Amino acid sequence: MPTAMTYAEFAAREAHGVSPAYETLSVAVSHDPDVLALLDTLPPAKRQPNLLYAVVTFLGGPVTDQAAFRAFVRERWASIVPEMRTRATQTNETGRCALLLPVLAALPQPLALLEIGCSAGLNLYPDRYAYRYGDHPLGDSPVVLGCDLTGTPPPAALPQVVWRAGLDLNPLDITDPADVRWLESLIWPEHHHRRERLRAAARIAAADPPRLRRGDLVDDLAVVAEASPEGATLVIFNTSVLYQVPPDRRRAFTDRVRDLPGHWISVENPATFAYAGIPDPPDETLYNILALDGRPLAWTRPHGQAMSWFGRE
Repeated sequence: MPTAMTYAEFAAREAHGVSPAYETLSVAVSHDPDVLALLDTLPPAKRQPNLLYAVVTFLGGPVTDQAAFRAFVRERWASIVPEMRTRATQTNETGRCALLLPVLAALPQPLALLEIGCSAGLNLYPDRYAYRYGDHPLGDSPVVLGCDLTGTPPPAALPQVVWRAGLDLNPLDITDPADVRWLESLIWPEHHHRRERLRAAARIAAADPPRLRRGDLVDDLAVVAEASPEGATLVIFNTSVLYQVPPDRRRAFTDRVRDLPGHWISVENPATFAYAGIPDPPDETLYNILALDGRPLAWTRPHGQAMSWFGRE
């Protein structure tokens, strides 16, 4: 897809109604030949809007004034390039735990969680967060995750988690201030509640850090999974990760994860997997698909703010 179209689509489908600043920036970039030419010097996977905006934020640049942003990109491109090439959109969005919870709570307890593309591992603590599905509260925690849920009753209990591990090409250290600053840079400018939530979740994880391993989602998956304790249901999960993985490696991961014991939960863009016979999404904004063991169950919003259930439990 041409870079200009990528930014125009991001404005219309992801930022519209969610982040006025990023919607304005994306429209401006889609019409700026100078910035587009700079972006086109990068590999296609490194041209994405979220990555550019996070790098500019990380470097202290402006993201709420489109003219100042464009000037910063042109003037500071030499500093931006190495960050764009080495960093990834490791948005450790705890709100996605609200999407996982209905499935996690229904599986045989206790659970051993293994997250693919874990970033700093904040989504490995679904049992230590509180939730609000509409008017239905669940749990007691300084981290409260709200989700508009339709099509299925909200979960009635939190899962029991006895083991947490993550696998990532570049896991982040939640006790490292620089890594936490990068996570904060990935949060959209108007989303102050997400920033506060990230900091609260970081304190929970830093008090009991998860086991995070640097490695490949195909080559190293079985080794990490084998370390899970006996007597616990192994749950391997990934959220908004596989779109960054080449198709051949994605297929290899799917084959590998299906051969392992336990269950696999996936929350990914519908373009990532070809699901047949599913209903249309609720509207024209961007939705992901929640699936259990390859079976699609629900349409979900990217940050966990809503879920429309259509599958059989």
